[in-house]
Amino acid sequence: MSSEHPASPEAVHASTELQQIYQTRFGGRSHHRQAVWRVLCRFFAKWIPEDATVLDLGCGHCEFINAVAVRQKYAMDLNPDAKVLAQPGVTVMLQDCSVPWDIEPNTLDVVFSSNFLEHLPDKRALERTLQHAWRALRPNGTIVLMGPNIKYVQGAYWDFFDHYLALTELSVAEVLTKTGFTMERCVGRFLPYTMSLGPTYPVWMLKVYLAMPWAWRVFGKQFLVIARRN
Repeated sequence: MSSEHPASPEAVHASTELQQIYQTRFGGRSHHRQAVWRVLCRFFAKWIPEDATVLDLGCGHCEFINAVAVRQKYAMDLNPDAKVLAQPGVTVMLQDCSVPWDIEPNTLDVVFSSNFLEHLPDKRALERTLQHAWRALRPNGTIVLMGPNIKYVQGAYWDFFDHYLALTELSVAEVLTKTGFTMERCVGRFLPYTMSLGPTYPVWMLKVYLAMPWAWRVFGKQFLVIARRN
């Protein structure tokens, strides 16, 4: 990596270290997480049509990109497990998201990212990542971002060794606007904080929860921010 780019989280943590962290953190929960993402993909279908070309930014174990029903799929991460866990038909790019993306401009309809932005080392890396997303999206393309909201998670945010960047829905909305996006939805409280620790609730409870936005204001500790490329 050239000296003009500060270290990315993948550079702070080597690929093999990321692999070890996430195998330990998510081990034994893959089937539950896959079921959860099948439900969430149905919820997000209003922003992610079936004929879309979609990139999963910070795809991790590929639960979202494997579950979403779309025409063309891309996934970006530096964890080598992404190559193994992605289903056939998913193009996996093992690269740092804060340097130019290995994807043509005006290619994507949707960039989706869940619980990834907090792993970026600083705000400059986040802004560069969003600039690359803007260039890769087609005009009127959509970016959907979820992550822990530091306003509500507070100290528990730092329970994870690879968390660096503390964000709220408003700070994410501000940097998206600065990058050239137009805000569509900005929700401070969406999902509960984490699926990696704590009880694994029945999936039917998630379906009920998503249908009751008033409950988000009680239990939600993750933001949901949706914007469009101008």
